Amino acid sequence: MDTTPEESTPDETDVERVLRAGLEDFELTPEDQAIIDGFQEESLESVSGPLPVVAVVGRPNVGKSSLVNRILRRREAVVEDTPGVTRDRVAYEGEWAGRRFTLLDTGGWEIGAAGIQLRVAEQAEVAVGMADVVLFVVDAVVGPTDDDEAVVKLLRRAGKPVVLIANKVDDQRFEADAAVLWNLGLGQPWPVSALHGRGSGDALDALLEVLPEVSATGGALPEGGPRRVALLGRPNVGKSSLLNRLAGEDRVVVDDVAGTTRDPVDELIELGGRPWRFVDTAGIRRRVHQSRGADFYASLRTRSALEKAEVAVVLIDTHEPIAEQDLRIISQVVESGRSLVIAYNKWDLLDEERRFYLEREIERDLQQVAWAPRVNVSALTGRHVDKLVPALDTALDSWDTRVPTSRLNSVLGEISSGHPHPVRGGKQPRILFATQASTRPPRFVIFASGFIEAGYRRFLERRFREEFGFAGSPIEISVRVRERRRRR
Repeated sequence: MDTTPEESTPDETDVERVLRAGLEDFELTPEDQAIIDGFQEESLESVSGPLPVVAVVGRPNVGKSSLVNRILRRREAVVEDTPGVTRDRVAYEGEWAGRRFTLLDTGGWEIGAAGIQLRVAEQAEVAVGMADVVLFVVDAVVGPTDDDEAVVKLLRRAGKPVVLIANKVDDQRFEADAAVLWNLGLGQPWPVSALHGRGSGDALDALLEVLPEVSATGGALPEGGPRRVALLGRPNVGKSSLLNRLAGEDRVVVDDVAGTTRDPVDELIELGGRPWRFVDTAGIRRRVHQSRGADFYASLRTRSALEKAEVAVVLIDTHEPIAEQDLRIISQVVESGRSLVIAYNKWDLLDEERRFYLEREIERDLQQVAWAPRVNVSALTGRHVDKLVPALDTALDSWDTRVPTSRLNSVLGEISSGHPHPVRGGKQPRILFATQASTRPPRFVIFASGFIEAGYRRFLERRFREEFGFAGSPIEISVRVRERRRRR
């Protein structure tokens, strides 16, 4: 649905015409001109499809995170000498020789006294299942271990292309150690020093040779058909109970033990007289000594569900304080650009005291997503679950909203004249022109004569929401700083 807040008036059209004419005095690139000249409608997938997925696997402390940072050319993944450092983020966008791909870092393991092979294989299995290509990292100095052999068996069963990385080959003295890894039967081992960068270019070239243009495992479902809803939340928050309530039958096993649901389940459910496709994300089956590593599974499965979805319903247990994991899931939704509805489960069982403190928690912890529609439900009794459909429709309509360029510039002119950008270093940046580049989510590009601070961008986002709505949808604002043409 292409929703327009309101039609432009003649005065607003005149404002746009004047601003467009003023841009002729500034240096613009062909890409700038393309953005200015036409709205670029986008779907969940790019024109070519979802980015291919590369999983970095290996036993703890072989240098996986160092390799990830080397590929990204920046320090993103946490690196420590202690095996098992837990990370919140495990998916990054990488690039090499003009090819872009999604990089999965299988870090975050906690090493116990026993069962290490089980945990290594289990984590690797999750990542390998989502990947198009696997970077298998082995410590060349230590050589192949029993744990490495366990992962090799998994990789052979999966049948995915594997690039074998012989890490910690810091100089020629260790080249012979790398050659020993031929015995793993995974093809040529590529000697690399993730810490110093030695050999990483050759290994990435080898990766590109087997990397597909488009992911065969990730990405959204085909366009059209029922709207797609990701049902997200912490383990045992009631996702399966809610799905069963919406379906009117027990389609998913429900148990008090967190992690009963192992694999994501897609269900076609009729709500409000229309079919919807729901994705019930898997919970986390916690094992002894594995509570920290469990965050890895939650993050990967949430990401996988979001790739297939258009809107996310994040379920929060009202009987427990809003937790860091709740906030992390909501952040993943916003970062993915999907629309958002927040459902508070077990609301009917709240007493007045807990309700008072919960409202304070919402006001304090969820202020950044105050724009998300809120539904108070009971998955067990079905109370108010019928209100989910209007909330989903609102969020999806906002996600599809298109603001006319003339209306956008008229409103932006009023905002900047009433509350101009602060003067910094004796200069005050001027907003020259703005346009909406795409929807899903709404993306705005602002051309300015100088740098626009993050605080002022947040102010603009708040004002855009006041003027145009966008309830339930994240919006993105990017700024292109352009200088005046030099007079000859």
